[in-house]
Amino acid sequence: MTSKSEIESLLFLMDDPDPFVQQSVQNRLQELGERAVPLLDQYKSTVKGADAKEKVNEVIHNLTFNTLESDFIEVLEGGLKTRKSLEVAVLTIARFGNPTLRISEYQKKLDHFVQMVEPQVKYKLDEKRKMKRLLNFIFEDLNFHGDADNYHAPENCFLDQVIDRRKGLPISLSLIVMFMARRLQMPFFGINMPIHFMLNYVGDKEELLVDPYDNGAIVTYDQCYFFLKKNNVEPRPEHFQMATNLDIVLRCLRNLIHSYERKKEMERVEDLSRLLNIAEMYK
Repeated sequence: MTSKSEIESLLFLMDDPDPFVQQSVQNRLQELGERAVPLLDQYKSTVKGADAKEKVNEVIHNLTFNTLESDFIEVLEGGLKTRKSLEVAVLTIARFGNPTLRISEYQKKLDHFVQMVEPQVKYKLDEKRKMKRLLNFIFEDLNFHGDADNYHAPENCFLDQVIDRRKGLPISLSLIVMFMARRLQMPFFGINMPIHFMLNYVGDKEELLVDPYDNGAIVTYDQCYFFLKKNNVEPRPEHFQMATNLDIVLRCLRNLIHSYERKKEMERVEDLSRLLNIAEMYK
């Protein structure tokens, strides 16, 4: 058993210049393992200053990463055959940024969003109007939007934080749409276009491209071609194919690696690269 006072003492002693003391602290934390995480998380909420909070975050990360890695492998071993399994995979990755995250809590938040909009799309509307109503609900009523001010922040990659902050990258905003659409049995799919992830709505009567970063605006292939050429990418047919669930997981991980590289947090980059290498084995 441990106590809040022991946790505080251990964190204080981490800065001791004596290598023996530092090693003793590390040994004790490893001995406590994930049992210490609730107290560490509680302690983090009481400390002031970004550096102090980051110090606690680092300890929590070190204690929980191996379990996260094992759980991630278990999800991949189960096969990413359904949209529901993709949802679990993406929320498992989100534990990298929030080790105490409960996946079921955020699945319930998505359920709640769907319960709010379902009466508006369930009856009477034709498929295109249903599609537009869902997009309007997400991007106008719920106010999900792109984070233009801090585009590369890791918070824009972690789905739990995207749900809480209502901000994200094109791919994370797309996932909000796709996961809600799954619950409503609406045919939204991801398009793994370079630089800018897109959505594809495949209805019975028409197929449409949707830009999740532009409040769910409908765009043309010509606009996408122009965008790619403007960014020095020669458009190819494969750029507009539907993304597999594994494609999406890989892109989420690469986005996170890029985010932490920009922050020069190379230990986090190393851990994420481990997850990426594992996921790539399932291609």
